[in-house]
Amino acid sequence: MTENAPPHTRPSAPSTTRARSDVCDLCDLPTPAEPIVDPDGGGSYCCRGCLEVSRTLERADDVPPESAVRARLDGADAPDSRNLDDLDGEDAYLAVDGMHCSTCEVFLETTVEQADGVLGATASYATDTIRIVYDPNRVAAADLPEIVSGYGYTATERSAADDTPSEDRAAALLLGGFFGMMVMVWYVLFLYPTYFGFEPVADFGGYAGFFLAANIWLFTTFILLYTGYPILRGAFVSLRAGRPNMDLLVATAALGSYGYSTLATVLGRGHLYFDVTVAVVLVVTAGTHYESVVKRRATGLFSELTERRVDEARLESGETVPLEAVEPSDRLLVRPGERVPLDGEVVEGSAAVDESLVTGESLPVRKSEGDAIRGGTVVTDAPLVLEVGREAESTLDRLVSMLWSIQSSRPGVQRLADRLATVFVPLVVTLASLATVVLLATGSSPSAALLVGLTVVIVSCPCALGLATPLAIAAGLQSAAERGIVVAAEAIFEDAPDVDVVVLDKTGTMTTGRMTVEGVHVAPRVAPDDLLRRAGAVEALSEHPVAAAIADAALETDSGSEGVAVESFERDDRGVSGVADGERVVIGHPDYLRECGLSIPGALEPRFAEARGAGRVPVAVGWDGRARGAIAVGDSPREGLEAALETLSDGREIVVLTGDEGPAAERLRSLDGVDEVFAGVPPAAKAETVDRLRARGTVAMVGDGSNDAPALAAADIGIAMGSGTELATDAADAVILGDDLAAVNETFAVATSTHRRIRQNLAWAFAYNAVAIPLAVAGLLNPLFAAVAMAASSALVVCNSARSL
Repeated sequence: MTENAPPHTRPSAPSTTRARSDVCDLCDLPTPAEPIVDPDGGGSYCCRGCLEVSRTLERADDVPPESAVRARLDGADAPDSRNLDDLDGEDAYLAVDGMHCSTCEVFLETTVEQADGVLGATASYATDTIRIVYDPNRVAAADLPEIVSGYGYTATERSAADDTPSEDRAAALLLGGFFGMMVMVWYVLFLYPTYFGFEPVADFGGYAGFFLAANIWLFTTFILLYTGYPILRGAFVSLRAGRPNMDLLVATAALGSYGYSTLATVLGRGHLYFDVTVAVVLVVTAGTHYESVVKRRATGLFSELTERRVDEARLESGETVPLEAVEPSDRLLVRPGERVPLDGEVVEGSAAVDESLVTGESLPVRKSEGDAIRGGTVVTDAPLVLEVGREAESTLDRLVSMLWSIQSSRPGVQRLADRLATVFVPLVVTLASLATVVLLATGSSPSAALLVGLTVVIVSCPCALGLATPLAIAAGLQSAAERGIVVAAEAIFEDAPDVDVVVLDKTGTMTTGRMTVEGVHVAPRVAPDDLLRRAGAVEALSEHPVAAAIADAALETDSGSEGVAVESFERDDRGVSGVADGERVVIGHPDYLRECGLSIPGALEPRFAEARGAGRVPVAVGWDGRARGAIAVGDSPREGLEAALETLSDGREIVVLTGDEGPAAERLRSLDGVDEVFAGVPPAAKAETVDRLRARGTVAMVGDGSNDAPALAAADIGIAMGSGTELATDAADAVILGDDLAAVNETFAVATSTHRRIRQNLAWAFAYNAVAIPLAVAGLLNPLFAAVAMAASSALVVCNSARSL
């Protein structure tokens, strides 16, 4: 019921299980008994935050009321796709290894939907995810990975996907390189000299010559079928999907030269072009392998991020049971420091609950008998007994399901080279075929005509085109890693240069996400350090995050608080008290101090109001019958926030999402560079808000919490802070390892430079083709010179990609 929830659990989908009047028109959460209603345009909402988002974006951008996220999940962006949510079946989310382009998506969807019991499927190579709706009466969930696997794809349960990369491709490249060297040695010693009219090192004639050619054929066959298998598979998938890509062009050149040379070997001809096959396969495979190695090296930088797992629950009796065994209305005991397993209602006890994982807000919320409590939150300072809700599910589980659903519906960005290949590949094949047919019709020999057609395919620069994108991306990945940025999805190199709107989550992104002491105000004749020392000694016995912040601040004073003896300790809903060094110290809400018989000096009252107005928590501290000071505790802004906002806002619109309302939200609106603030936005509404903002252009989302994960996935570009949760980093296209918000703009800069480098490589390759292909069609080039020219163009691409960004 966390990130590792069973992949065959159908996500909560209120739009298909509730009447529309019972759920929020923005986020699909249940509305209260008296829903928030828009007096101008109708509609009902779960909170004022959802109402404001809906009214603002619909009015400004003319976005239809119907949820854009639901529309996208329903296939509104793809006319041929069906609404999977309307299918009567169970959902499965599988991770698929082997997807590398948009044609893979089409191929897998088409193949999987042909299986018995599968009702529909949506694949996304951007996140290596496929969503399958199936009939459990006709096919078991355990059999679905086997249905998807094949043709080089390997499917596993999404929750149990192994991120450890396979070394099979490295071994294939190593063996291919070994056999390739043997082939090229024979070419250099025995074949190339004869092409230029020279005598070979040894004259192999008759049977010996055939034996030499047979060995070259055997080694080339191994390289083509084993090392080049991913290329051939990509070409096959391209043909099955009806979308030509770069794999098809590379495979055409490799197979064309291999087929011609095999026929020439059988006929006893001397000019063999197996070397072209070897060069094309090894060069392109080496380029893509280098890209994957760099990406794998970068990804390993954040492999130790925080996990949030709850797979057991403790019954009120104290017995621990698997989470799957918990039923609605069961009573669970949650101790301090433990995570709430499932949504429910508090039936006994009172405690501060840290909801930052599912709401993103760092300030704990006091929960008492009768209050609703979310699964995935953390009880901080006292035990609670809760009654499990009727759905027996977790808010965190719903966030995970929402994330997986969005990820599987998010199509991968088709690489620029593949988009160009949809036109270029058919053009090259057509020109080669026409040249061959014309030569045959005009009386040329079949071998001469086929040779011209082969030359056209070879000279079309498949190596340079095949290397243009992976080498540039590898350089971008390396450059980003050196700056402390891990690029998890290559789509960022396509979209980042066009970002129009940057959406920032407040807590953990614009702020540190940790409670700290922001100010200390004391009454006359009271030293600030003395106030902190006494308060810290008592608060050290409490698990409340505000208490922890005060205790930490006390330790940083000159005298510290470790020497203060606390003889007794009492806890209340609104504060704590204890006897420290023989004197009773009371800490908490000002009203709590009054109830305890302490007076509040008039000079301190404005300090409490000032702290609240700044979005902080005012904590009163008193002893000897009166309050002696006020401590302001809050989530402090990140260092360099203003400078980062100034840079990010250059040519982009800055939008802030926060669950806070009132003064805390107003502070955000006053920041330079911030164009718009949506306050009081619940976690479930973040993804929908981001999706509606896409009507304004390309959207980048920056967040750190699990509650941000669906929004990170819904954005064109998702960027997670490295201090964030595993779910957030899993959803993001890039992860900033440090806490510097300025790295977001560096991410855009690296992506833009990489995008420019890709275009430069492709521009050179196509400029070269504009000259070389007409020469080949005219018969002025032969395959050998075509291969040399192809190698030269590839070398230029390599050099251009190797330049520092």
